[in-house]
Amino acid sequence: MNAYTDFAEVYDTFMDNLPYEEWADVMDGLIRRWYESPGSEQKQDGGKLSVVDLGCGTGVITRLMAKKGYDMMGVDLSADMLAVAVRHQEAEGSAPLYVCQDMCSLDLGAAADVFISAGDCVNYLLEDQDLEDMFEGVYRHLVPGGLYIFDFNTLHKYRDVIGEATIAESRENCAFIWENWFDVDTRINEYNVTIFAASEESDREELSEGRGVFLRSTETHYQKGYTTSEMTGLAEKAGFETMQILDGDDHGPEREDSGRVRIVLRRRKDL
Repeated sequence: MNAYTDFAEVYDTFMDNLPYEEWADVMDGLIRRWYESPGSEQKQDGGKLSVVDLGCGTGVITRLMAKKGYDMMGVDLSADMLAVAVRHQEAEGSAPLYVCQDMCSLDLGAAADVFISAGDCVNYLLEDQDLEDMFEGVYRHLVPGGLYIFDFNTLHKYRDVIGEATIAESRENCAFIWENWFDVDTRINEYNVTIFAASEESDREELSEGRGVFLRSTETHYQKGYTTSEMTGLAEKAGFETMQILDGDDHGPEREDSGRVRIVLRRRKDL
């Protein structure tokens, strides 16, 4: 089964513990620090900065950044995740544009001031060539001096923290079992997600009483663990400058045991 199909419908429910607002604040702060017009989300000519949320999923970060005043576009490979994003957008009255594309073969038709990727979407790229294609595509779509700010799960996290872990959660109308297997040789983490979601025929009273009908589905995902030097090396090969490297959780300096790392890249002005 393709990744993020059935899981798309319950993704936000199970990921509600992620610090999305904190991540958006960090992204905003890094843009203000490193973009050409420091201290403002506005361009020097008074227009909004254009920001592409690459691997946007259900668009949580996309909408939060739009509320901060950025002109947002969300890009994701999963049409199911984008369908959820559009529903949220309509409910909230926000106005990001969503595009269904592969992050390794971008063709957006216009340049942006900033690209961002929050979460572990770049870990879905399992080959160096995939990462090279992604970095080159982002580079082509950035204005000179533009930024790419992204984070990723480290090799340490897959190998030493979650590699053989099983995670299970249950909510009122859905539950999942998340089983991980890490291959040391390939550095690929395989995880199977088994989802139990309440059918539309089950009402709230039935669910509260432990009754109702739950539908079972399974998805298999593959992610790869990378080191920071591998990421920056491939990014710099595409032409980027590495401006800053941070621990992706506490936002301080990267540590040996960092499970998530955030990197700020800048497109060179003159090549």
